[in-house]
Amino acid sequence: MADVTRPILALLALLTGCSVAQARPAQDDDRLARAIQANDLAGVQVALAEGADPNRKLAFGATPLSWAVNVQNAAMIGALLAGGAGVNNADQDGVTPLSLACELGEAMIVAQLLDAGANVRATRPDGTSPLAICARYGPSDAVARMVAMGAAPDSIDSRGQTPLMWAAAAGRTEAIALLLQAGANPNRVSKGGFTPLFFAIKSGVVPATQALLAAGADSTYRGPENTSAVQLALYQKNFAAAALLVPHGVDVTERDRTGELLLHGAAAGGDVDLVRLLLAKGADPNGLTGPSRITWVTEANFGRPPPPVPPTPPLLIAAANGRKDVMALLLAAGADPRFVAVDGTNVLLAAARGGSAATLGYALSLAPAVDVADADGMTVLHVLVAGGVQPELEAMLRVLAAHGARTDIPSKYGATAAQMADGGISEVKGIFRTVFPDPTAVKMAGALPRTVLTIDQQ
Repeated sequence: MADVTRPILALLALLTGCSVAQARPAQDDDRLARAIQANDLAGVQVALAEGADPNRKLAFGATPLSWAVNVQNAAMIGALLAGGAGVNNADQDGVTPLSLACELGEAMIVAQLLDAGANVRATRPDGTSPLAICARYGPSDAVARMVAMGAAPDSIDSRGQTPLMWAAAAGRTEAIALLLQAGANPNRVSKGGFTPLFFAIKSGVVPATQALLAAGADSTYRGPENTSAVQLALYQKNFAAAALLVPHGVDVTERDRTGELLLHGAAAGGDVDLVRLLLAKGADPNGLTGPSRITWVTEANFGRPPPPVPPTPPLLIAAANGRKDVMALLLAAGADPRFVAVDGTNVLLAAARGGSAATLGYALSLAPAVDVADADGMTVLHVLVAGGVQPELEAMLRVLAAHGARTDIPSKYGATAAQMADGGISEVKGIFRTVFPDPTAVKMAGALPRTVLTIDQQ
C-alpha cells in the first residue's frame, strides 16, 4: 500500500513554511518510543533510519537509551548508540544509562556502555555513584573496570556510604575484595554510624565479615547506642559472624542495651559453637540479665515501658527457646539447674515456652516436679495452654501426661489448665482433650446407652 502520509506532510510543509525533514521527527520519535517499549529491535532500526531522534526526552525525562537499558536488550542499545544516542544523558532524576544498567546487573550491557565511554564518575543527585550501585548489584568485573577507568573507591553518597559499604551490605565478597585492593577504607563511618564491617554483619554473608576483618576492619568500633560488632551480629542472628569476632578482643562481661550478656544471646540462638567459644573465653554460665536501657514510647503500651524481665541465666533462656544441646553445654560448664527467677520461673517452666518436646523432657530430668507453679500459680500445663497452637503442643502435653501432670490445679486467678483449654482456642482444646480427656464427658458418654434404653422403655 502506498504511503499516503508523505503527500500530506509535504502539503503541510508548504502551508506552514516548514520542511518535510522538520515535520517528520515527532512521528518517528513516537514510533521509536513504541518500538522500544515493545522490545522491537527491527522497529527501532526503522525509526532511526527514518530520522527519529535517539536523544529525545520521553516520559519522566528518560531517553530512548535508558528505556532500552530497562528492557535489557543489548542489540537495541547497540543500535541506539550507533544512531547517535548520548551514553551519558540522564533522566529527570539524574539516573544515567550506566547507573540503571548497574542496578539491573546485566554484565554484557554494563560492559557495552563502558565501551561506549559512559562516565563512571557521574553520580545521581544523592551522590550515589555507578561504582557503588555496581558493587551491590552488578558484575564484579565491572567493578574492577570502573576503578581502572577512574571511579573513586571511597566516594561517598548523601548518607556517607561508600561503594565498599554498598558491597558489604549485600555480602558481595568479590566486589569487597576488589574495592579493598583499590584502596577502599574498611573503617570509614557512614552518617548513620556504621562501618563496612557492620554492613557485612547485617548482610548475613559470613565470608563478607571474614574479608573485612582480614583487611583490618576495626572490630572494637561502637555503632549507635554503643553497639559493638559482636552485639550487632547477635541481634541479626548471624552467629557465625559473632564467632569470628569473639577472638578479636570481645568483652564477655559487657551487657548490651537490652541488659543481656553475649552468652544470653548465643543461648537463645542455639549456636553450640558460639556458646563453646564464649564459655572458653570465660563467659559466666550463671550470669544474669540486667535492666534494659531501651525506652519504649509506643501507643501499644500506652507510653509505658514493658514489664521488667527478671534477672535470668543463660540456662533458662536456652530452655525457653527449645535449645536442649545448649542447655547440656551450660550444665557441663557449671550452670545451676535449681535456679528460680524472682517470678517463680524455673528451668521446667521456662522449657514450657520453648516449643520442643525433647527440651521439655530434658528439663523434667533436671526439675522433676511436674506441677511446679510460678508466682502467679501457673503450672507447666497452664503455660503450654496459654502459648496457643504450636507444632509440638500435643507431644509436649504427652510428655507432661506421662509424668502425671494434673489438670485441675487453679492458678492465682482461679482457672485450671483444663478450664483454660476448654474456654480458649478450639484447636488447643482439641489437642488438650486428646491427651487429657474430659472425665465428665467420658462419664456421660458411658451413661448414654442406659439413658436411651430408659427412654425407649417409657
